[in-house]
Amino acid sequence: MALKTFKPVTPSLRQLVLVDRRELYKGKPVKKLTEGKSSSGGRNNLGRITVRFRGGGHKRTLRNVDFKRREQMGVSATVERIEYDPNRTAFIALIAFPDGTQSYILAPQRLSPGDKVIAAEQVDIKPGNAGPVGNMPVGTIVHNVELKIGKGGAIARSAGNYAQIVGRDQGYVTLRLNSGEQRLVHGQCFASVGAVSNPDHMNISLGKAGR
Repeated sequence: MALKTFKPVTPSLRQLVLVDRRELYKGKPVKKLTEGKSSSGGRNNLGRITVRFRGGGHKRTLRNVDFKRREQMGVSATVERIEYDPNRTAFIALIAFPDGTQSYILAPQRLSPGDKVIAAEQVDIKPGNAGPVGNMPVGTIVHNVELKIGKGGAIARSAGNYAQIVGRDQGYVTLRLNSGEQRLVHGQCFASVGAVSNPDHMNISLGKAGR
């Protein structure tokens, strides 16, 4: 995705830089994969304001993103479209299995509609595929990495993020994170291949105090 700059018709537009999302799907999300999201407005269970200055903003719908990738092991799925998700900085991908089941996953970079993705014990090193980190070669770029087996991805989920496999020893895998920190995870923890989509998110400039 490219960045958009604007003709400075107003002072704030002079500094405004946004991500060009023209290539993303423009319709509504799949209804059965969404749920409502209520805003507290800074109120507690008594209805009293306990955190000031909360409220407003655009209404959002939660997309149920599959961070575990263990539902249909060994079954190849087709990427139907790449979507915007207001609840996270990364884009999400809608995938469809042969039996008609649909699911949302985090979209990695270089994943396009029509591509095939699979979650299995042994997978090709292609963006979107998922499997145990212990079965991936050293040097592989991964995202959505589990810290506990079966709990779902917890590391490298935001836009442009990734971790790199730098070593394996006695059933454990050493990961190097973007910060330079190294983490040890069990070899049976799942991870997805590739870096998270929307790396240009870091270059956004709102051009004014709030948007």
